[in-house]
Amino acid sequence: MVTSKVWVLKKHFEGFPKTSDFDLKKIELPNLKDGELLLESVFLSVDPYMRPCSRRDMKEGDVMIGTQVARVVESKNPAFTVGTFVVAAGGWRTHFISDGKGLQLLPSGWPESLPKSLALGTVGMPGLTAYFGLLEVCKVKIGETVLVNAAAGAVGSVVGQLAKIGGCKVVGCAGSDDKVAYLKKIGFDEAFNYKTVTSLDEALHKASPDGYDCFFDNVGGEFTSVAINQMKKYGRIAVCGSISQYNDTVPQKGPYVQIPMIFKELRMEGFIVTSWNNRWEEGLKALLKWVVKGKLKYHEHVTEGFENMPMAFIGMLKGENLGKAIVKV
Repeated sequence: MVTSKVWVLKKHFEGFPKTSDFDLKKIELPNLKDGELLLESVFLSVDPYMRPCSRRDMKEGDVMIGTQVARVVESKNPAFTVGTFVVAAGGWRTHFISDGKGLQLLPSGWPESLPKSLALGTVGMPGLTAYFGLLEVCKVKIGETVLVNAAAGAVGSVVGQLAKIGGCKVVGCAGSDDKVAYLKKIGFDEAFNYKTVTSLDEALHKASPDGYDCFFDNVGGEFTSVAINQMKKYGRIAVCGSISQYNDTVPQKGPYVQIPMIFKELRMEGFIVTSWNNRWEEGLKALLKWVVKGKLKYHEHVTEGFENMPMAFIGMLKGENLGKAIVKV
């Protein structure tokens, strides 16, 4: 018998999540049946989407949703040998049983020197979000100017670097001077701390006086209301996230987007990366190639210990992480 530790949603979040909203439990797992395998989580991901999706998709008492890199420790499924590493949507668990469906092997050619945790970040769902959002939603072109907010996060940092690889000028903003320094280190042309500028409108104009062709929006709220007025005519806006609003107890109100969208003839499109499930392999192969060649740099914010999952999740929502937030079991 294997005992699995699991974090469950004890109480739906009201405003900002609290550690008391979670409960740590132990579950005895049954013996494997034919076709099943036992997996042990090695790295777990904490991501912004968990905040709004927990309300939409979960009941109180459910295991928290989430993804991990896991190792096969026992197998009665011939497709998965013991010692194989996979990406799985197993939730916040140390161990779990799978029938093999939905498990994703790490891309072929993964170098031993590369952390397997990157399969949850730069060479995983966040990297793919950047890849398809920039190329398919923004349809970015060489020579254009791209704006990215939450630019030092798991998605934003990849967006900026992919735009640079594509021959664009890139402007990013983040919430600390250390994060701004990191953005400049990885090649952003302009970067600023949105918390310390006296005027967001002036900071955006100074960074690109001619405006922006593409805006990759991870934040929403007031930032978007200001930035949309800085768009060039026929600009494109990819709406990836709205982290400024996830923890609001009272919905934010305008200003509204219609007037600048009409007169600038803008296109604004929300998207979810799973729309490109049929091209997952293509995206991962491209991201891995750029990482191996050193064109796509990464940074991970690693929290040690499964017992610290709620703290890592809350810290990520507060913007404490630089790059991808990961928990090492």
